[in-house]
Amino acid sequence: MHGKLVLATLFLAATLPASAQVTPSSQQSGVPLVVGVGFSNFNTDWSGRLSGATLWADWNFNQGPSFLQGFGIEVEGRDLNYGRSSGAPKNLRQDTLEAGAIYTWRHYRNIHPYGKFIAGLGSIDFQHITPTYSHDTRTVWASGGGVEYRAWQHVWVRGDYEYQFWTDFFNHHALNPNGVTVGVAYDFGHIHAH
Repeated sequence: MHGKLVLATLFLAATLPASAQVTPSSQQSGVPLVVGVGFSNFNTDWSGRLSGATLWADWNFNQGPSFLQGFGIEVEGRDLNYGRSSGAPKNLRQDTLEAGAIYTWRHYRNIHPYGKFIAGLGSIDFQHITPTYSHDTRTVWASGGGVEYRAWQHVWVRGDYEYQFWTDFFNHHALNPNGVTVGVAYDFGHIHAH
């Protein structure tokens, strides 16, 4: 009976997870926040192209449970009011404020591809046949993705593509502005190597 107890204890001990490393090789501390600013150039899907500034902030869940690793929330604001192409009217302007989910693949140390799905409000100024109708606000859905590259310590460079869906616009014709943003961000989460 004593031998069976010893044998059962050995089998149980063999099934317990083992750790070859006593301390982790790195640890993230600080606020899991990334804040960035960029320059955008979009096809307006109205008349020509517009450029302007974009601001974003990402709150990452990397310090939480393992199943949340890579997930985060992104808030993004964009003002497209400059750099009009030759066919764009002088009063054409598109502004968006969106928020939603972002997933970042953090399997590489200095390069992070990501995908996002965000929604919010879009505001557009335009020229129309009716002189009293030159502004509208709509719900905007957007999907996109890109890549972030660590330029120096906590500073990341971002290249982003976004495709937007402006709902129920002018008798059920949705606008689909899309374009690219290039910018720089600062990661307030600190990674310490051991």
